[in-house]
Amino acid sequence: MNRYPAWKFAIIVIALLVGALYALPNFFPEAPAVQVSSIKSSAKVDASTLARVQEVLGAASIPADLVALEGNSVKARFASTDIQLKAKDAIQKALVPDPADASYVVALNLVSRSPAWLSAMRAAPMYLGLDLRGGVHFMLQVDMQTALSKKVESLAGDIRTTLREKNVRHSGISRSGQTIELRFRDAASADAAKAVILDQFTDLLVATSQDGSDIKLGASIKPEAARRVQEQALKQNITTLHNRINELGVNEPVIQQQGLDRIVVQLPGVQDTAKAKDILGRTATLELRMVDESSEAAAGLTGVGAVPFGSERFLERDGRPIIVKKQVIISGDSLTDAQPGFDSQTQQPKVDLTVDAKGGRIMRDVSRENLKKRMAIVLFEKSKGQVLTAPVIQGELGNRFQISGSMTVVEANDLALLLRAGSLAAPMEIIEERTIGPSLGAENIAKGFNSVAWGFLAVVFFMCVYYMLFGVFSSVALAVNLLLLVAVLSMLHATLTLPGMAAMALVLGMAIDANVLINERVREELRGGASAQAAIHAGYDRAWATILDSNVTTLIAGLALLAFGSGPVRGFAVVHVLGILTSMFSGVFFSRGLVNLWYGRQKKLKTVSIGTVWLPPGGSTTVDSAG
Repeated sequence: MNRYPAWKFAIIVIALLVGALYALPNFFPEAPAVQVSSIKSSAKVDASTLARVQEVLGAASIPADLVALEGNSVKARFASTDIQLKAKDAIQKALVPDPADASYVVALNLVSRSPAWLSAMRAAPMYLGLDLRGGVHFMLQVDMQTALSKKVESLAGDIRTTLREKNVRHSGISRSGQTIELRFRDAASADAAKAVILDQFTDLLVATSQDGSDIKLGASIKPEAARRVQEQALKQNITTLHNRINELGVNEPVIQQQGLDRIVVQLPGVQDTAKAKDILGRTATLELRMVDESSEAAAGLTGVGAVPFGSERFLERDGRPIIVKKQVIISGDSLTDAQPGFDSQTQQPKVDLTVDAKGGRIMRDVSRENLKKRMAIVLFEKSKGQVLTAPVIQGELGNRFQISGSMTVVEANDLALLLRAGSLAAPMEIIEERTIGPSLGAENIAKGFNSVAWGFLAVVFFMCVYYMLFGVFSSVALAVNLLLLVAVLSMLHATLTLPGMAAMALVLGMAIDANVLINERVREELRGGASAQAAIHAGYDRAWATILDSNVTTLIAGLALLAFGSGPVRGFAVVHVLGILTSMFSGVFFSRGLVNLWYGRQKKLKTVSIGTVWLPPGGSTTVDSAG
């Protein structure tokens, strides 16, 4: 009656082993570290960078617990924060001799001390939020007026091109604030231009006025279109920040919108505010220009002559100089997508680019006029330009074209990433900054851990006193629930915050409800005169429906918090929902396995240790339930 088949015990054993394995990394504390990442596309972080960092630390006699190449960065782990600071200064001095022209970011960080064999099995600790791990917090204000101005400037250029294509003559197009002003000498031209604008540019409102002998059209963005521009600017800035910060390997950065024109950025583990600002400032501007292939430019390359007027001298990724014309064909604002791939004919790595309609028209005209000439893609970072690549125009280009040449697969991926990252749609200003030190984070962790531990011990004490051996079974199931919850959070790479730890403490109280219901149901069966084995069987079976109902209703509330909440509320909801799911496994399936293992094989079971069973007046007392 109360026996589990072997496969159910196998499920329990596997769940315990997996849970213990993925929860184990959380018991290893974090170590202070120095992280070296690239800040320029020409500066690669590879084995040579790793060797250089090791050489610098050795020369300075600074002991490191571990120096390793992880992804796109080198991380050096140390025993204390004092050694960490000394190492940072030494590495900074060696790798960044000129702070004004830095190729690397040398930042303070925290890394896990998990053994290599755990990392090899993809077992990693939970990510800790800013309030637990420490780090930096920024509030950024987006300049929406600049975003609107850029949009109006772009529309003015489009209107100028469209009127030229439609052969509509005008006396001049200029921008005054957020309004595009068009002047005409006769009413017929003004009416024709107005009809074209209303037909082709549906986001604009057009008003006609008289200005002396000229007729003036004033085109302004509709309010709903302005809101769309602002929303797109905010989204593009968030995407750009994500791309740049992810390149630096910051674990679980928080980048989210707050209000209509603000962005919150949280970088857990980063303790250097100046370097964090440097990370946020790593936004690039892309420009496509023609290469100056004149004889004067060739002389300028060799150093015999000067750079021709109207051109500039840049360096390519391999360090070779190149002369590029100052006239910008299209900028990164026109680029909508960049994806790496392989050329179907040569099977060489390539990058497929997609530009908007305006950029496509310009590319078509320029490529037709400059066939077999070189076009340079210039990346500007911190006002310093570098030519990423300068391919030869092989045919007429349009909205979609490709860049190919002597690139490796890694270089194609890197180039596509840089092109996709693009530039900020509008400038941003830091209006709030806050640094949370690791000591405060450690204090928060200690307080949160103590609250969970004392709550767990209080529940265990009550259950063991009130339900005796069944209380012990319930307490073991509660410990398993906590183990599985930590393991699942670690496997999902969830971020644990203080509200999440509060949810853990709450889950402990909620999870024990299932066992209370089961134990009381078993007592009720015993009071009704059922045998011990029948009471255990009926107790679990009849309590299941109530447990399911209560957990489903609580789960619905948790899912609502998860769907509509944000920030700390969402962190609470994640732990809350996962805790409900793990409690149903541990409170019912696992605890019944323990009871079946202890009592199931006793055929003539007469008593069970479940505390005092209070019988109704005049009832039978044939069951010694206290064991």
